[in-house]
Amino acid sequence: MTETTFTPRVFSGIQPSGDLHLGNYLGALKRFADAQGKGVQSIYCMVDLHAITVPQNPADLKRSTRELCAGFIASGVDPEKSILINQSQVPEHAQLAWIFNCVARMGWMGRMTQWKDKAGKNAEAASLGLFAYPALMAADILIYHATHVPVGEDQKQHLELTRDIAAKFNHDYGVDFFPLTEPVIEGAATRVMSLRDGSKKMSKSDPSDASRINMTDDADTIAKKIRKAKTDPDALPSEIEGLKDRPEARNLVNIFAALNEQTVEQVLADFGGQQFGTFKPALAELAVTKLAPISTEMARLMNDVTEIDKLLARGAEQAREITAPILKKTYEIVGMVGS
Repeated sequence: MTETTFTPRVFSGIQPSGDLHLGNYLGALKRFADAQGKGVQSIYCMVDLHAITVPQNPADLKRSTRELCAGFIASGVDPEKSILINQSQVPEHAQLAWIFNCVARMGWMGRMTQWKDKAGKNAEAASLGLFAYPALMAADILIYHATHVPVGEDQKQHLELTRDIAAKFNHDYGVDFFPLTEPVIEGAATRVMSLRDGSKKMSKSDPSDASRINMTDDADTIAKKIRKAKTDPDALPSEIEGLKDRPEARNLVNIFAALNEQTVEQVLADFGGQQFGTFKPALAELAVTKLAPISTEMARLMNDVTEIDKLLARGAEQAREITAPILKKTYEIVGMVGS
């Protein structure tokens, strides 16, 4: 069997769970925008099929999906440079997922730590979709023959499963059809922490709105949240070692570095020895400069969702030019009559 050379292609998806915040922007959306134009085709996806593995209010899901699309675009993901899609509008995702449900083993799924965490002690009441969704995630990736996927620590296990499914399919059918997708491990400052507790990840589920900067916050709200962010009484250090055991200080420095496209060392070289009374206003000004235009553009897009819907429909057409031939060939390999 000759080894196949796959065209480099990047895929990544985000669940439309609503309330985008700074962590989503720095950890994903900004990176997606920055990665464009480097000669590798990119597909970015709102994974609404994954969202319904747990109960959803239909109206909220529709709004959240459009808001996520608005967030992609406002953050700089250009539909002219990347393919931007809503998962359910490209049926090949779900069709390939069924094939992979028949390839993956129950034991593999049962070992997924996110299944254990989300289902908890009440696993019998969890949906079958929640148990099987790693096979759908594998289909999301492999229906494009994606060679690279940006992942955080919490998704590494699922990408390993994707590779296992691809390898088993290839082995079972004696082909070299699906690539063994490589993870793109993101670097520093992807894990943005709460503004009220530097030991906890910034999250939309935190009851305190002051703990996060929402991507829909206006300039005044952004500045106010930065000014009121929890800190400690000491001055900023000049060396990175000085941030050890200072989670709030480390978080604010990381945010500044990520927004200003600097290293932490560069930020500390500029602000080392200064108090937060000096640093916070500088961070607030930077955050407003970078983020307020995004919230303004998101509001514009959400004021008339026709533009969003048109872009998603066009993205689905572009995506299906890739996915339909790959699904057809998969069916032929498996032995589906009429494929």
